[in-house]
Amino acid sequence: MNINRRQFVKNSLVATSSLGLAGLVGCHSQAQSSQILVGITARPRMLDPRKATDALSSRINRLLYRQLIDFNERFEAVPDLASWQQVSDTRYVFTLQEISVFHNGQPLTAEDVAATYQSILDPDFGSAHRGSLKGITSIKVLNPKQVEFVLEKADALFVGRLVIGILPKNLLEQQHPFHEKPVGSGACEFVSLSEQKLVIQRRNDHIQLVFIPVKDATVRVLKLKKGELDIIQNDLSPELVQYCLKQPELAVTWHKGTNLGYIGFNFEDPLLAQPELRQAIAHGIDRQAIVDAMFSGHARLAGGLLVPEHWCGVEDMPAYEYNPQKAKSLLKELDFSSLPAGLVTFNEQNEPIISLSYKTSNDPTRIRLATIYQSQLKQVGIHLNIQSYDWGTFYSDIKKGRFQLYSLAWVGIKSPDIFQYVFDSEAIPPSGANRGRYRDAEADALIRSAGKTQELAKQAELYQTLQRHLQKTLATMPLWYEDQYAVARKGVSGNVLYSDGRLDGLLDCHKV
Repeated sequence: MNINRRQFVKNSLVATSSLGLAGLVGCHSQAQSSQILVGITARPRMLDPRKATDALSSRINRLLYRQLIDFNERFEAVPDLASWQQVSDTRYVFTLQEISVFHNGQPLTAEDVAATYQSILDPDFGSAHRGSLKGITSIKVLNPKQVEFVLEKADALFVGRLVIGILPKNLLEQQHPFHEKPVGSGACEFVSLSEQKLVIQRRNDHIQLVFIPVKDATVRVLKLKKGELDIIQNDLSPELVQYCLKQPELAVTWHKGTNLGYIGFNFEDPLLAQPELRQAIAHGIDRQAIVDAMFSGHARLAGGLLVPEHWCGVEDMPAYEYNPQKAKSLLKELDFSSLPAGLVTFNEQNEPIISLSYKTSNDPTRIRLATIYQSQLKQVGIHLNIQSYDWGTFYSDIKKGRFQLYSLAWVGIKSPDIFQYVFDSEAIPPSGANRGRYRDAEADALIRSAGKTQELAKQAELYQTLQRHLQKTLATMPLWYEDQYAVARKGVSGNVLYSDGRLDGLLDCHKV
């Protein structure tokens, strides 16, 4: 995967100047055939890789810029621009592997690498990536092809943090507006940006990739049918995907994904703090039936943040099978003695009936999923009160702990240090993303032990033990990893999908 991408960029360096576009003479003109129109949900927020944090911007930046390292199918760090040698626990030397040229014609050297990361470490610049790199104490250029990074303390995951696109040193010194006019060394070169579209051009064949924001998913599909778009990747409701499957002019392709859907619990709630209630919820939701009905089988059941094929993944994660009778039995084991009156009632069979609030966004698919959970859990004696909000209000409430249950997804996880960010007792917002206020001494010890371990094999063992513990204690309820998919017009070919949702497949996409 990475070798092909590097070879693509290398070949593009010998490309000649761009072909002139023909006049606008209809959708089958030379101009139209030299463009691939990509439907996206919104305009990319940030084309400066040092400040990009949203998924769409990061995926487009991969096409515009190159980075020191990449990841293979097991999410292990592998060379992209540079190979590396770990000289000591705290010293790494990176060596550029090939001649790479920025889009303005300048050669990419170790000076550019050093300048890029020094700018990220500058607190006045305000890069969101500074936190993950703050352990760097010095960056030194050894020669035009080599740069040395020295760390404050050992960090076995350090190499995997060097995924920021490299920018030209001279333009950094001139405070060039990369967010408006990107200059990288990637497979695509920036052409233009407006509210209506972003245009970038592949360097090897001069095909333009035109990213067109269309907020409404239904309108996006209609534009695809009419030929106003050529391809859409993800971000459709399951119903719209099924609709596309039935359209003769469209084709749908799939690839297994890594994006994790999950249900979060508030551990400061006196009911949800009891493991029996969390287990009852896990046994009371038929995840496979939901995958089959909602996603037509295009998702796989999850047992944790990391997919099993990850180098730290768990192949045989214990599962909470759908078992309504067991869920009912677990509810009878709950301690109601310290609860205020009215929170729990009992039916004629003296079985407890528990009411819980469930918060979600106002996305129609998420609301539909919530109603399915509501229907299934009602059968075991748990009544969900669904509360849906606009994204801003919903997300603010989740960060502040204003919920009993909620559902979200983790997107694009690669590094196992995500566990510290999500489950460490000291990572409660705003210090991290431990939104459920999960506090567990054994989990903390495993997280911190793994973070201090320098041998990756031993680190993998610790993280695997941690994941089994998180599943046993139901720190969250993992649901499924949704498949990646693309919908394209017939005649569009060559697009390759990746498990993390990257857009690199557009580099080989063509249409007739």
